[in-house]
Amino acid sequence: MTVDAEKQDTTLTVSPYEEGSSASNSVDGLPKDEQSPPEINTAALEVPDGGLVAWMQVSGSFLLFTNSWGILNSFGVFETYYVSINLSGKSSSQIAWIGSLQAFLLLIVGIFSGPFFDLGFFRPLMLTGSIIVVLGLVFTSLCKEYWQLILAQGILTGIGCGLFFVPSVAIVPQYFDKKRALALGIAASGSSVGGVIYPIIFHKLHAKIGFGWSIRVIALIVLVTQTYVVAIMRTRVKQPRKRVKASKSVIVYPPFLAFVGFGFFGFMGVYIPFFYMEGFSLLKGIFDADMSFYTLAIMNAASTFGRLLPNALADKIGPFNVLVPCLVATSVLMFCWIPATDKAGVILISILYGFFSGSIISLSAPCMSVMTPDIAILGTRMGVLFAISSLGLLVGTPVAGQLLKTHLQFEAPALFGGSVLILSAILLTVSRLLYTGPVLMAKA
Repeated sequence: MTVDAEKQDTTLTVSPYEEGSSASNSVDGLPKDEQSPPEINTAALEVPDGGLVAWMQVSGSFLLFTNSWGILNSFGVFETYYVSINLSGKSSSQIAWIGSLQAFLLLIVGIFSGPFFDLGFFRPLMLTGSIIVVLGLVFTSLCKEYWQLILAQGILTGIGCGLFFVPSVAIVPQYFDKKRALALGIAASGSSVGGVIYPIIFHKLHAKIGFGWSIRVIALIVLVTQTYVVAIMRTRVKQPRKRVKASKSVIVYPPFLAFVGFGFFGFMGVYIPFFYMEGFSLLKGIFDADMSFYTLAIMNAASTFGRLLPNALADKIGPFNVLVPCLVATSVLMFCWIPATDKAGVILISILYGFFSGSIISLSAPCMSVMTPDIAILGTRMGVLFAISSLGLLVGTPVAGQLLKTHLQFEAPALFGGSVLILSAILLTVSRLLYTGPVLMAKA
């Protein structure tokens, strides 16, 4: 296939891996017989790196982040509401399980949605996930008991988000190369925007129209935006709907395994302030009920810039080289949460923590793209990464809540979160060195 022919046909077909080839050479940890045939190697294909269609995919991915991670980033406002009003008989740790289950399923469902994306089922994943999320929110609006919220807000909404999250990340590298990190950063900023607008909508409306109708308004917004997503998003690489044969070497690749460790411990710690900062500032008497709510909005707003500026820099010096220092800064700021006992300190920590922590999600995909030049297995690897990370996310915030309940002080959750984030930064550094070597200026 010539370059001109490739440019004329923007819908590309990728064949399954051929069997029986020599395994004498390897790329990206994959034996030669487990790569795409050389004449259609997806790593070599020219991508648009811009244009109307490409940026429309980014806008759709932005909305998918808004309606998945944005909903999760909003859980802090529900945590405070449930503790103080709706589920006052439940502890912070028990209520945190609702958000943790939602986050866990958002990620672990990726182990199924990733391979299905690789097999060409992008549109069915979008449709099914959108319907399930809207239904989950509608059922949440009808909930009166703790177990009902576990089922609706935790499980059903989490499964729906999980069906379209990995595809929302994996589709962008099909359209961008040199601007890939920036495009993914713009898409990932949708989670921060959702984490700002959805809590504000709920906070302003629940006192006027009640809990149920506030959630239904959010469900309507999700329905409208997901309709746009389904209408405009499409994959550029058309893959056959048959099993792609790939051995365990797709997964058992040392840089990738270390990166999975980074994801597990990183997600275990990163969401603790998003769940508990509002309650912290309220219980410590730093802010009143109205102002303490805005600590979550401030954190998410700062996270928007933390997904754009580092990603723009990553296109120039490499995503690993940006993510490592951002993760180190995030872990240090977690420890700085302990002495923050006044208004200025809480606002400053919220801004800085939101900014630096945003890179953990927005730069994970660019790092994975660098490590996986063959996009035929990108969805599968992302699915495995997010599935393992989901286990850390599942236990992280409830453990922090139990530490808070046991010690009655926020120092214990902060120490726990900071420690696991430091371990995450170490594993990320190991992954980078295993993949690129110790050359500091390597663009990776």
